[in-house]
This record gives sequence, structure tokens and C-alpha cells, in this order.
Amino acid sequence: MTWDGTSPLLAILCAAAATYIWRGLGVAFAGRLTVDHPVFKWVSCVAYAMLAGLIARLILLPGGALADTAGPDRIAAAVIALAIFYLTRRNLGLGVLAGAGALALLTWGRLSLTL
Repeated sequence: MTWDGTSPLLAILCAAAATYIWRGLGVAFAGRLTVDHPVFKWVSCVAYAMLAGLIARLILLPGGALADTAGPDRIAAAVIALAIFYLTRRNLGLGVLAGAGALALLTWGRLSLTL
């Protein structure tokens, strides 16, 4: 199959049209929606439950490079991240940095003890 010069342009235009159609519909319907509706509360609860499940899976049953770290180190890093998050008035950036730093230090400490 050969591509001529218009195919990439056509692909970009189609992608932009698909994106902006949905954005336009969102703008058109946004004024008519109430965020206190039970459907939105349900969607919010489902989203939080999925996020909690994914985080629990990453901590308890990790894959990839995270699987090479010790379970207690992952749990301790998550506890430290949550503590820093709440101690800094729900600062997400500091919580994430504290958790990542704690996991790195705990893993490094465990590796240096085994060498």
C-alpha cells in the first residue's frame, strides 16, 4: 500500500474533527447538566474505586520493575506518601515525591545490606 502526500494531512484532519466534535458537544451540554445528579455521584464513586483498586494492585501485586522491590518497602513507601500528603494539607506533588523517594531509599538500603 502506498501513501501519497495528502494521507497524513487527511489523518490529522480526521483526528482533529473527531476530537473537536466531542468537545463541542461537551460545551453545548455542559450548561444543562447538574453535577449533583445521582448519576454523576455514581460515576465519581466508580472512578475512585477503580483508582483505589489500581493502586492496591500496584502495591500488592506489581509487575515489571516494581516487582523486583520488596513488598514491605512498597507498603512503607505508600504509608509515608499518604502521611506526607495529609501533613502538607493534601499537596499531591509532595506526597508523590515522598513516596517515590521513600521507595528508592528503602530499596537502595535493602540492596546495600545484601551486598
